[in-house]
This record gives sequence, C-alpha cells and structure tokens, in this order.
Amino acid sequence: MLRRDWSVPAVTAGFLAVLISYAGPLLIFFQAARAAHAPPEMMASWVWAISIGAAVSGIALSWWLRVPVITAWSAPGTALLITLFPDLPLQEAVGAYITAAALILIVGLTGGFDWLMRHIPRGVCCGMMAGILFQFGARAFKAVEAMPLPTLCMVAGYLLARRFWPRYHLVMVLALGIALTAGLGGVEWSALRLEWTRPVFIAPAWSWASTLSLAVPLAVVSLAGQFLPGMAILRGAGYTTPARPVLVATGVASLLTAPFGGITTVLAAITAALCTGREAHEDPGRRYVAGIANGVFYLVGGCLAGTIIGLFTVLPAAFVAVLAGLALIGAITANVQGAVSDSEHREAAIVTFLVTASGMSLWGLGAAFWGVVIGGCAHAVLGWKRPTAPTAPKTEPVTRAVNR
Repeated sequence: MLRRDWSVPAVTAGFLAVLISYAGPLLIFFQAARAAHAPPEMMASWVWAISIGAAVSGIALSWWLRVPVITAWSAPGTALLITLFPDLPLQEAVGAYITAAALILIVGLTGGFDWLMRHIPRGVCCGMMAGILFQFGARAFKAVEAMPLPTLCMVAGYLLARRFWPRYHLVMVLALGIALTAGLGGVEWSALRLEWTRPVFIAPAWSWASTLSLAVPLAVVSLAGQFLPGMAILRGAGYTTPARPVLVATGVASLLTAPFGGITTVLAAITAALCTGREAHEDPGRRYVAGIANGVFYLVGGCLAGTIIGLFTVLPAAFVAVLAGLALIGAITANVQGAVSDSEHREAAIVTFLVTASGMSLWGLGAAFWGVVIGGCAHAVLGWKRPTAPTAPKTEPVTRAVNR
C-alpha cells in the first residue's frame, strides 16, 4: 500500500518537517546542553535519542493508523532545562525524563485526554493553531531585514510555484533557497564532517527536587503545549484519531530513549501542520506517507547527529525562518478559515487566536495552553444562553352557544 500511496509532495513535507525541527527547537536543545556543560559526544547522544524516539514512534503510528502522525521532542520541556542546568545533575535529569514519560503513559492509558479533546470547540482549536503558526509566517517576512535578496526571491518563487506547480511548490522553494544560500556564499561548507553517532548511556537517578522541578512540569507542558495543539491539528485536518494510542506510543518511546539523554517524545504541533494539509497530498488518505517519511529522515538525522549539529550551525537562521514561514502559509490559511467559519462562536475563536499569538507565559505554561483556557472560557460565557421560563400554550377562545 505504501508504494501505491507514495508521492513526492508527501516525502517533501516529511523532510521539511524534520528540517524545521532541527533548525528551530533543536537550537533550544543546544542551549540546554551548553548550560549543562555537556561534551560534544554527549550532545550528539542527546540528538540521537530525541531523533530515534521521534522516528520510531512516528513511523509506527503513521503506518498503523494510516494518519500523518508527526512526533518530535518537547520544545517547552527543553526550555525548562535551560533554567535548571548546571545545578541539576544529568543523572537526575534522566530520572525526571523517565518519570514524566510514565505520567504521560498513564494519562494515555486512562483515556482522559480523549475526553478533553471531545469538549474543546473546533473554532477554539483552530484559533489556537492560527495563533501559533502566525508567528512563523510573520518571521518569514521579517527575515527580509537580514537577507533581502534571498527572501524576496524565495517569496517570488513561492508565488510562481504555487500558481503553476502547486503540488511541488514546497520542493521548488526549498531548492531555490538552497541554491541562493550556496550561491551568495557566507556558509562554511568545509566545516561539515560525516560522522556516525555513538549513543552514551546515562544511569538515571531520582530526587524529590528533580521530580517536582522537572518531571511534573515536563509532563504538564508536554500535554498542554504539544499534545493538545498536535491533536487539534489532526482534528482540524479531518482526522478523528483517538489520543490514546499516540500518548501510549510516545510514552513508551520516551521511556526507552531517556537513558541516552532523550527528553520526552511528544506529538508535534508546528511541523505537523506541514504534513496534514493539502500541501502533503490532495487525498487525506495518502498523507500518512508524510508521517512515515518524516520518521525515516529522523532516523538518518539521528545516525548522523554530529553532522546535523554542524549543518545547522553553519546555515543562516534567516533562511530557515523564510522556509518555515512560506511552508506554513497553507496551514495558517486553513486554521484562520476554521476559526472564523462558525459565526456563533467566532469571537471566542478570535480571543483564542489573540492570546496564543501574544506569546504570553504564566506559571510555566505557554501561550497555546492559555489560548485554549481563555478561549474556552470565552466560548462558555459568550455562548451561554439564559434559560427562559416556559410559556403557557395559547388556547382558542371558547364560545358558548346561546339557545334562543
């Protein structure tokens, strides 16, 4: 079935999702590794672990469910590490990873997350995703300040390819961007080396401090900041996949990769939008190939973790920002349309969009979580209708016959 469903756009979407993950959230991982004073071989092992966790879970779930399930690592959770290192020992960090994975696995097995998803209005979900993706779209055009010529050329190439070759427009924009980056110079390609990754085992250790400061917050931000928007993307794309198998599979993957430095494997949010929309394939039933391709590219990236680290060290950040923003225009359009299509709850969806797009953070929880909470409250308040007292049924006047 895979050979019949295989397509260039689906494989390209899977590749772009990996490319953007490595160029974006992976940079946060690098910062955490530097804060922990991790040596290069340890950093490569961490990248190997998060890549293998995402690869195995993504391939298995996409193949089994026939849905483009895109998994990655917890970017909000990685940001927590920066605030805890170097005071937190690596062994206790691994123990916290295992505890967080166990908590996510328990939530998946109980089915509580499915209940939550059933009670979140679709407009609120679309508003949240539009708010998340909006920032990436805006950065694509903000990059014109750093590299005006490549940015404008890539925008022009996107418009022309979208008009005349819509199925392959992302491939053409990617090729154009690479050609421009290489042609204009400024990239030290000679610094790249091809090297295989050797995983490094880290014996876990537990403490109440690491459990409360990392494990519990990691599980919360993973569920609220990754699984919630990730499932919302699948719902918005028309897939009714239950959350239970996704949480169970990613929880198991997290348990297996944690001893090698792999932080929690989660459902992707931003990059998932690339693989669930029409850009991946016109037929929703054939988009699961993008999820499998995404996992295969993660396998390659994990085996060449050291090379990946070097590649995204030399690539211009503005190039990746432009590529990500242009690739997500279709997903932004679909979610904005979904947010405003329901006239009865449109204002609640816009509130969700504004809260999420603001990038606010409160009590360690990000804008995506608060967008759903505040938007859900707006939906409940604005959609609440005061019950009216039943009115007595109208009766016809009774006329009495008068005998004369």
